[in-house]
Amino acid sequence: MSPKQSCLIALRQKILALELAPGAELDEASLCEAHGLSRTPLREVLQRLAGEGFVTLTAHRGATVASMDLARMRTFFQTAPMVYAGIARMAAERAEHREIAALKDIQLGFARAVLGGDVSDASLLNHRFHAQIGAMAENPYLDAALGRMLIDHTRLSQTFYRAETREDESRISLASAQHDEMIEAFAARDGAWATDITLKHWELSQDSLERFVRPNPLPFELEALRDAV
Repeated sequence: MSPKQSCLIALRQKILALELAPGAELDEASLCEAHGLSRTPLREVLQRLAGEGFVTLTAHRGATVASMDLARMRTFFQTAPMVYAGIARMAAERAEHREIAALKDIQLGFARAVLGGDVSDASLLNHRFHAQIGAMAENPYLDAALGRMLIDHTRLSQTFYRAETREDESRISLASAQHDEMIEAFAARDGAWATDITLKHWELSQDSLERFVRPNPLPFELEALRDAV
């Protein structure tokens, strides 16, 4: 693998895993040194990432990690179920056996990550799972939308797959079971079933994903101060 390709893959993964925070500025000099690149190939990498939606390029400021501001998140939550449902139906209609086999392999890794409590691996394998469904659908317009959405969905999933209560554990286990049911629907070429379970899968995660952008309750002391004013 070339240094340029290695840098591209590493930056994608760090952004998805929130090792590079939304809105963070990327230091070109440090990246060049870390990946053994000169400025020109690094900027080609950053332009590729910008085209995919991972970073934003601004004149006189350079590259920053794509933000997750409220306007973007509002659009995400409005758009995601429509895109996921459309892709699921098309995947059920067009999926080939080899593609479903690849999806099963990804799901095996995802299930292991869930059982092991590995938040980062679970999020990244969930990303691969849904990206594979996008490839199965063979629709370049929806696949482009899916690619951008999965960047934010995967970053939000760092919250979903962090089990702090038994309720969280049950929800994560159900999400894995829904993946298995989605695979069954694709294998049966049942578009209605695939759409239904995909929307249930989205609804399962929606509340947890929204916690990522929803402000936490005020601390007790601040609430008491507010009431006293």
